[in-house]
Amino acid sequence: MFIKRIILNNFRNYELLDIELKNGINIIYGDNAQGKTNLLESLYVLGLTKSHRSFIDNNLIKKNSKSSLISGFVIKNEISTNYEIEISSNKILKIDGDIIRKNSDYISNINIIIFYPDDLELIKGAPNIRRRYINLELSQLYSNYLIIINEYNKLLKMRNEFLKKIKTNYDKNYLEIVTNYLIEKAIIIYKMRKKYIDKLNENNSIIFKNITGFENFSLKYKTSYNFKNYETEYLRDKLKEIFDESLEIDIKNKTTNIGPHRDDLEFLIDKTNLRTYGSQGQQRIAVIALKLSEIEIFKQYKNENPILLLDDVFSELDDIKKNNLLKYISNDIQTIITTTDLNNIDQSIIKQANILKIESGKIT
Repeated sequence: MFIKRIILNNFRNYELLDIELKNGINIIYGDNAQGKTNLLESLYVLGLTKSHRSFIDNNLIKKNSKSSLISGFVIKNEISTNYEIEISSNKILKIDGDIIRKNSDYISNINIIIFYPDDLELIKGAPNIRRRYINLELSQLYSNYLIIINEYNKLLKMRNEFLKKIKTNYDKNYLEIVTNYLIEKAIIIYKMRKKYIDKLNENNSIIFKNITGFENFSLKYKTSYNFKNYETEYLRDKLKEIFDESLEIDIKNKTTNIGPHRDDLEFLIDKTNLRTYGSQGQQRIAVIALKLSEIEIFKQYKNENPILLLDDVFSELDDIKKNNLLKYISNDIQTIITTTDLNNIDQSIIKQANILKIESGKIT
């Protein structure tokens, strides 16, 4: 899979851009604030329908414009497909000109893995950032995951709204029905998240060691209860027990205190939490190792290579780590790299790359 051509109309600082990319290594270089990150962002939005930098779609529209258009031609199994996203007062998704009504029917068609400097918030930021990361990656792997997480969130909202209205007497049957439905969705989410994190851990430590020389990097999946296993029947029985035990607390707090919406991830080296004790350099490499681990998972589950976006990934790495990282970049995967200085990148990579210079939103 690779993006052959990308067309932008009134996206961020681009009034009009129409460029071709190669199936392999593409390097976009230029000074800061010229549009390198905006271009990568447009590719990410093309795949996942939303930005990794902004929760507000209107921020993607060029100033003094009413709408923005991202159009990409993606080659998969030698077949070209046109994907379009139009952003205005609402968002319109199209595949080969046909309007797609559901996000779940669009997402997972273009598989994108991105590293950008603010990804350090995956370690340093709040738990909701890590949950959002897991949800986005699983939505790319499995189209039904997005449906399930949306259904879970709707049930969670229904339950919380009911809890807020409870005073003395209430409809216990209704609460039990909603809770049981919530548990069934929670079971699927727990199992899918656990499986995904276990798969990441199969590669995380090796990649981290190959780049830094340090061993024993891993991710720890933290749930609101320490489950002994993730078998369906066990989870169902245990969750019913936990929800029964926490009912009084839920009613008192007027919110649901148990469930996947409370999940978190820990980044560990030798069981030491990188968030508290890791250096910024260790945190940076840990996130890079995480993203590179995803490549093998996408290959295995989608039977095709994802598209790798690396935004200014080399600027803060020493030469040894930089060269170790470069070993994971090859012509087998479409990789789009941004940099302010071509000297940051090994000459062997530059020789085989498609080089694009960017200046004031224009590319040559």
